[in-house]
This record gives sequence, C-alpha cells and structure tokens, in this order.
Amino acid sequence: MNLFFILAIPLLTAVFILLEPRREQSRLLALVGSALQFVAALMLFFRYRSDLPDAYNPPILYREQFHWYSQWNISWHAGVDGISVAMILLTAFVVLAGVLVSWKVNKMEKSFFFLLMLLSIGAYGFFMSLDLFTMFFFLEIAVIPKYLLIGVWGSGRKEYSANKLALMLMGGSALILVGMLALYFYFPAGERTFDMTLISTREIPADVQRWIFPFIFVGFGVFTALFPFHTWVPDGHSSAPTAGSMFLAGISMKLGGYGCLRAATWLLPEGAQAYSGIIILLATIAIIYGAFATMMQKDLKYINAYSSVSHCGFVILGIGMLTETSITGAVYQMVSHGLMTALFFAVIGMVYERTHTRMVAEMGGLMKAMPFISAVMFIAGLASLGLPGLSGFVAEMTVFMGSWEKQGTLYKLATILACASIVVTAVYVLRAVGGTMMGPMNEQRYGKLGDALWYERWAALILILGILAMGLAPLWLHDLVAPGSEAMMKHFSVAGK
Repeated sequence: MNLFFILAIPLLTAVFILLEPRREQSRLLALVGSALQFVAALMLFFRYRSDLPDAYNPPILYREQFHWYSQWNISWHAGVDGISVAMILLTAFVVLAGVLVSWKVNKMEKSFFFLLMLLSIGAYGFFMSLDLFTMFFFLEIAVIPKYLLIGVWGSGRKEYSANKLALMLMGGSALILVGMLALYFYFPAGERTFDMTLISTREIPADVQRWIFPFIFVGFGVFTALFPFHTWVPDGHSSAPTAGSMFLAGISMKLGGYGCLRAATWLLPEGAQAYSGIIILLATIAIIYGAFATMMQKDLKYINAYSSVSHCGFVILGIGMLTETSITGAVYQMVSHGLMTALFFAVIGMVYERTHTRMVAEMGGLMKAMPFISAVMFIAGLASLGLPGLSGFVAEMTVFMGSWEKQGTLYKLATILACASIVVTAVYVLRAVGGTMMGPMNEQRYGKLGDALWYERWAALILILGILAMGLAPLWLHDLVAPGSEAMMKHFSVAGK
C-alpha cells in the first residue's frame, strides 16, 4: 500500500480549499477530504491486518524511501507497524469528527478548514516517518495550525494561550533537535544517518544514551503534558475553538507520546532503562496532580484539560515501566484518550453554543432540553472514568497490569497510586456531568434550547463508535499493536545484554 496516498488526500484537500473562490464551499471540501482520509485509514488498517502474518518480524510494512539531501543522509523514509496504524486510524476519526463539529464556523472559513487539513498532514506524516529529521519536520508542521487556531478563532485569553502554547512547544522542539543532532553526529562521518531503522541496529554506548535520551524524551514529553511541562495544556485547550481543542487533545498530544516511545525509547533503550524510575515518578505525579487539580475546576473545558494531564500520565507510566504489556497499554491509552477527550470537547462545544457558558454552577437539568447531547456527555464521562465496556477501562487496566509486572517497590507503589486516581476521576466526572445535565433546570434561561443538529450527531457517533469498538471488542486492537510492542521488547532485551 502506498502511504503517500494518505498524505496526498489532506494535501490536495487543503489546495482545493485555497483555490475554491466560494468560501462557503470550503466546509464541504473539508468534509469530503476528511471522509476520504477516514476511508484510506480503514483501508490501511484492513490491509495491514491481512499482510502482517507474512511479515510478523519485523512488523514494519509498506516502507518507502528516497533521499531528500543525500550528503546529510536525510530521506523520506516511511513505513508503519501496528502502533503507527493505530495512531493514523485515531487521527482519521478525530479529523472527520472535528470537521463535522465545525460545520457552522462562519469566520474565515477557508483559512479555518485549511489549517485543519494542515494539522492532519503533520500528524499523518509524523506517525508514518522512519527518519528522525522527517519526523521532526512533520512535528513542526503540526505546531503552526495550533497557534493560529487558538489565536484567531479562540476565546478568552486566546493571545496569551496561543503564545504560551507556541513557546512551550518550541522549547520542546529545541530539546528534540539537540538530542537528534547529538545522535546524528555521534556516529563517524561516513555512517551518520537519521534513519531510525538503522540507528536501532547500531551499538550506542550506555553512557552516550544516558545523556542523549533526556533531550529527546523530555522534548516529546512537553507535547504530551509531561509534568512539570504541562502548563500549556489547560490554557491552550480552554481558549481553542471546539475543533482546535479536539485536535490538541485527540491528536497533538499523541505526537508527544508516540515520539517518547518511537524516537526516544526505541532508539535509546539503555537510556530509557536508566531513567525509568524518574519517568515513572513524573508520570505518577502527573496522574495524581492532574486528577486533584481537575476536582478544583468549575469550567467544563478546564475540567477536561486538566483531566488530560492525568490521563496522559498513564501513557508516560506505561512507557516508563518498559514491559510489553505496559507499552501495549500506553498505546491503548493514547487511542482511548484521543477518542474520549475529543468527544468530551465536542459535546462541551455543543453545550456552550446553546447556553453561552461553560461554568457547571450556571447549568443544570439540561437533559430535559438536550437529551442527545446529554447522553453523549454521559458516555464521554463514563469512558473517562474507566467504565467497563468503554475504551478507558481497557486502556487503563492494560497499563495497570503491565505496570504490576515490574518488580520493585517504586513500581508497585506507582501502580497503586495510579489505580487510586480512578476514584478521584469518578468524583470529578460525575460531579461535572451531573451538575450540568441533571437536577432542576432554569426554564426561563434554558427551556427553549435545541438538541444536537445532524452534523453534531454524526461527529459524536463517529467517536462513540471508536470508543465502543475498543471497549467491547479490544482484541482487534491488541492484534494490531502487540507485534510492535513485542518487537520493541526484543530490541530492549538485546540492548541490555
């Protein structure tokens, strides 16, 4: 399968949006383009599942490579394993839902939908890159739309939030660039390369890995809300437009988690083992701190933003534990969090468009006026707190099981504390959802509100489909992700000898 085809769809969509003279047609072009992306991602998923048994080890398929700058060994090198396919599939779900939710955007529509397509290009290119330089290139492409979506179409302190996000992510990018160049120049002049498949086969001394690893891991960690570099998340999410929040939480934060796993942990396994304890400590702090900070919030967007800090802590925890099950669970958590957080931000946007408030205390009893929206909010909340049958339960339980396999007091204590955070999560989710949708309703203020429109219903149903598919029948995702996790563990065991 030609992976460039998946990149070409949003690229051509973006071009057509810019060339279309009628700005009201941009949303239709974006919808068609995102639907084609969704179909292409599904085709990739089914094709990979059918082709994997013939190439189980290594599980990287559909590799394409040609040189961009031969003298520096920079190349377009793409390929996917099951982890990459899962991330690409997640991106397609969120992009389609985000376009649908934004159907009524009436401010600079062409620019808005162009930026959504540009963000999807960055995400797809990042997840299929097997060259560090190319991966970094697509990571930076994905940063530009975030800044503009918040700064132009956002609300509240949007300029402050956009600038804070850009500065924090630029800091993370600078760390990645330093680590990436250090890894490149470590090798002799004739052997220097950014090709991750080649780097992973080379012997890099443990002391070299220990000083390069923090740059790459922390750099990507900034993107995935690694404590204490998480502070851009609440401000960025709260000020972004609905689709921007969905993309930030559902896709952009996954770039960081994927980078921590693919670029840092896979290429520098002894460095990952050396810093495992620190990674787990920071992840546990993020999980607990994020959960308790969420309890203090009154704004629905801030509630979901701080909960994202906590939930992304499970991703870092799974990676830091360095067991096959925990790494599989980390990937599950990235997929689950992307779906359920995008759904939560979508439904918050629906509520805000009708009530013109996000404060829980100012609402109540909205289920009477908005039954469909209320049902969607309950599903998003229950997925967030890990109800069995939904994606959150599968993801978090897999992380817990993989973490408990790790021997040592620190690892056991971190697992117990992470499990205990579920109780706090249940408190803030039920309080937020119940305070918004249940109880008496202000008939004078909210009695005539309408329920979800067709495009909002489709956006919600698409994301709910993903949540239920993962929660009710997770084996398809396990069969997809497990070969990649197994290959990484074999790499770790070889590196540790």
